[in-house]
Amino acid sequence: MDELVFYRSEQEMSIPQMTTDERFMLLALEQARAAAAAGEVPVGAVLVREEEVIATGWNRPIQTCDPTAHAEMLALRSGGLALHDYRLGGTTLYVTLEPCLMCAAAIVHARVQRVVFGAWDPRAGAAGSLLDAFRLPGLNHRADVFGGVLASDCQELLHGFFAARR
Repeated sequence: MDELVFYRSEQEMSIPQMTTDERFMLLALEQARAAAAAGEVPVGAVLVREEEVIATGWNRPIQTCDPTAHAEMLALRSGGLALHDYRLGGTTLYVTLEPCLMCAAAIVHARVQRVVFGAWDPRAGAAGSLLDAFRLPGLNHRADVFGGVLASDCQELLHGFFAARR
């Protein structure tokens, strides 16, 4: 019986495998592009449970006249409705920009298991840049937080958006 032999090109061998976090961050980047197309700050979020997308969101505070309409908040709201529960245990929230304090508090309250973000936000980031709301003492829930996933893609989208407005 002949052995099966698989050949890969040099190019295929040099491309690293995309991680699950990178794959879902690409979906969050699609949401961020939708925000930019609508004239909103390009931030996107995707809520995932067991590798299934539960909900998505993109920034809409201008469009909705709602200061709480951040991508994360909209994804959490949609996720709660989809799961018929405000507790979103076992989920991962992918977001293109480090969550602000408001979003970090909502994430903790919703009991999201993991937060994966792209670009760091030195002005308002509450996952380690300005402060780390996820590590405040006395919280009843802790989310595992990972920053910097596809950071350059996320930063480039934000920088391009603001450069075009100047």
